[in-house]
Amino acid sequence: MLGRMGRVSQSQARENRKRIVETAARLFRERGAAGVSVADVMTEAGLTHGGFYKHFASKEALVAEAVGQAFAQQAERLATAGETREAFLARYLSPGHRDSPGDGCPTAGFGVDLAHSGADTPARAVFADGVEAYARLLGGDLAALSTMVGAIVLARATAGTDLSDRILREAHDSLAAALQETSRSSS
Repeated sequence: MLGRMGRVSQSQARENRKRIVETAARLFRERGAAGVSVADVMTEAGLTHGGFYKHFASKEALVAEAVGQAFAQQAERLATAGETREAFLARYLSPGHRDSPGDGCPTAGFGVDLAHSGADTPARAVFADGVEAYARLLGGDLAALSTMVGAIVLARATAGTDLSDRILREAHDSLAAALQETSRSSS
């Protein structure tokens, strides 16, 4: 006779949900939300597909939470990195960041995907809040943020070509020069 399967404890349920969200945030940045199924996320998280709906009402709800999680992780990394803005630019506009979208910038990782979603989706609102918070962490410089994100998106789309490396280098040089000019004029 088969015994009943035990219920998952509340702490285990919280841990499972956290694992699902973190896995989804990485996979969605790597392949786009449209390119990742709920089954993909659950398999990668080591959980059953059927368990998904115990945690989320829909894939759209997961996307919104994954976007928020990715921005929260990024803010924590920036707060604890203790690096200069120049060092941050060098790291952000690097081949390593270009080639690791799953662990990279949520603005670049989710931006193109969310541009194709409906304007009133929960993920869009979470994304907009994340972009504003990210810009504040960078001193409120939306032009610099836009240049950085655009460069990473273009560099990823042209990866494997000389153009990709040039995009990263020229965006870095332009932003570094603007940073130096700002430093000189405020001295």
